[in-house]
Formats: sequence, structure tokens, C-alpha cells
Amino acid sequence: MAETLGSLIDKLTIKDIREYHINQMVKSGRRKFSKNQLKEKLRILKRQKQEVIQEIDGFIAAALKGKLTLKDEKLKIYNDLKDMGRIVISKSMGQAISGLAKANLELWHLEDEARRKDASLGYIGKVKRMIDPVNQKRNDYIDRIDRLLEERISSLLRK
Repeated sequence: MAETLGSLIDKLTIKDIREYHINQMVKSGRRKFSKNQLKEKLRILKRQKQEVIQEIDGFIAAALKGKLTLKDEKLKIYNDLKDMGRIVISKSMGQAISGLAKANLELWHLEDEARRKDASLGYIGKVKRMIDPVNQKRNDYIDRIDRLLEERISSLLRK
């Protein structure tokens, strides 16, 4: 497995957000795709989500057996050094996962705003500048999930 737990959870939260928005399109009359196309997208998405869930379960099982590296080495290059590690340190896995989900939801909405055809270029530029720090926060949460798992697994394996 080339993924980390944080990156797998990141994938799952993005798929959950996508599923929510597709379901909203199905329910509303406003849609770019036909109802059948949306249902097909949901079918594919459900399969993809199940695959990621199985990957998460497999990752945790392998980690508990000490059979894999729990985190990737990261090389972060921030344009503004004051943005490094600026998230509040989550004390629990649940807090970190919740923070990651919120960051992904915020990114989703910012990216939607940046794609608006009716917005001025100045407005789009402002929105695009907001995306980078949120993405850095997202990456910090992924790293925090990986560190928390590594700490817990390491202490279990030492026993």
C-alpha cells in the first residue's frame, strides 16, 4: 500500500462530499446531467467508497501487525513560512478526521466559487488565494492523522 491512513481518509471524505452533492442534484431540478447519469455516477461512487473503506480496514490491520510504514516523509514548501503547522494540534484521531473533513468541505466550496462563470477575474483571484492556506491546513490534518496512528501503533507494538 502506497497510501497512508490520512490520505485514505482524505479520499473517503472527498467521496462523501461528492456523494452529497450528487444526491442534492438528483433531488433538485437543477442539474447538468440527467437523473440516470447521476444515478450511474452514484453507483460508481458507492463502489469506489467501498474500495477505499476496505483499503482503510486493510491498512489498519496491517499496521497493527507492524507490516507497513505508517507515514510518508513529507517535503513541504510553503510560500509563507508562517503558514507551516498552523493548525491546532488535534489531540484525538476523531478531532483530526473531523478537521480534515471540514477542510475538504471548505476546499470544495472555494473551488466551486473559483469556477463561477459570472464572477469577475478579481473575485476569482481572491478566491484562488484562499485555496492555498486551506489546502495546507488539509495537508496538516492528513499528517496529524498519520502521526497519531504511528504513536498509537508504536506504543501497542512495544507492549
